[in-house]
Amino acid sequence: MPKALSIASTSVIAGKVVRWQKSHGRNSLPWQNTQDPYRVWLSEIMLQQTQVATVRDYFERFTRRLPTVADLAEASADEVMGLWSGLGYYSRARNLHRCAHIVMQEYGGQFPQQAALLQTLPGIGRSTAAAIASLCFGERVAILDANVKRVLTRLLAFDGDLAQAAHERALWALAQALVPGEMTDAKAMARYTQGMMDLGATVCLARKPLCRECPLQADCRAHAAGTMEVFPVRTRKLKRSSQSLWMLWAQDASGAVWLQRRPAPGVWAGLHCLPVFDSEAALHGALPKTTHSSLQTLESFMHVLTHKDFHIHPIFVRLTAGRRLPGLEGGWIHKQDWPALGLPAPVRKLLETF
Repeated sequence: MPKALSIASTSVIAGKVVRWQKSHGRNSLPWQNTQDPYRVWLSEIMLQQTQVATVRDYFERFTRRLPTVADLAEASADEVMGLWSGLGYYSRARNLHRCAHIVMQEYGGQFPQQAALLQTLPGIGRSTAAAIASLCFGERVAILDANVKRVLTRLLAFDGDLAQAAHERALWALAQALVPGEMTDAKAMARYTQGMMDLGATVCLARKPLCRECPLQADCRAHAAGTMEVFPVRTRKLKRSSQSLWMLWAQDASGAVWLQRRPAPGVWAGLHCLPVFDSEAALHGALPKTTHSSLQTLESFMHVLTHKDFHIHPIFVRLTAGRRLPGLEGGWIHKQDWPALGLPAPVRKLLETF
């Protein structure tokens, strides 16, 4: 394990990050230049496992429709999932909605100002809570998202395996030791937090880090040893799996499609979805035999999740308007209505081709 930095060194490093962020960091994203915890919270949740370029459009559309936490709390679950549709990791949207209700009911519509309290809300982990508390309220508390872990483990040559909880806790302690001192004003604290995120996102890249552009190059132990890409150390690897799914795309002459709400728990829980089957035979078995001759097998495609690859086999059938599918839960959703629903990304991809 690396030696901790001296108090003098931590002060110098914090100052470098603050100055760098002011002149070279990201300062024009739509969720920046604000101390509104609603917007900061929303952006932090959206940015989990999702690139900034993707989040930007979703964030702007979401906040146009639901500009405050009160608006989010009052919205229906279908509306929230519809606005989120395509971003993936849908538990984030469900937790957003739950959290908004709690903020309104238990905190009078005002977000708690301390990270410890924020962390008790649904979907808000330790790093997200710290980001809100430091960016909006100037609390001296460290963040430790994936980008910041990379910056710190390289800076300190921290070789502890982050798959082990003890090493994760040790890195948290070092991260906290690096935050600006007690006399730092709230604006500088916010710049430090944003600066650490910016360094990881734009300079201290996972592959081919831009060390010459880094304000911490002279302090970085990994750079001095030429071992930047060794860090962070994490031995546990995600085990990927794959599964084949058959999707029934039933559509009537008016353009309405047959959708059913996915059960919870499970993949795409709570979303509206084309009926899904584990085999082509199971799909055929759910339909009246009179429809089998009308089934059209469409081109298969793969949909990739973090831990799993879905090989999707769509089968299309056009039915007469109003015809029921007694073997299937769900119902017809009109052409003008389904685009606003929360749909899994591969289902939206299919339906938007027609």
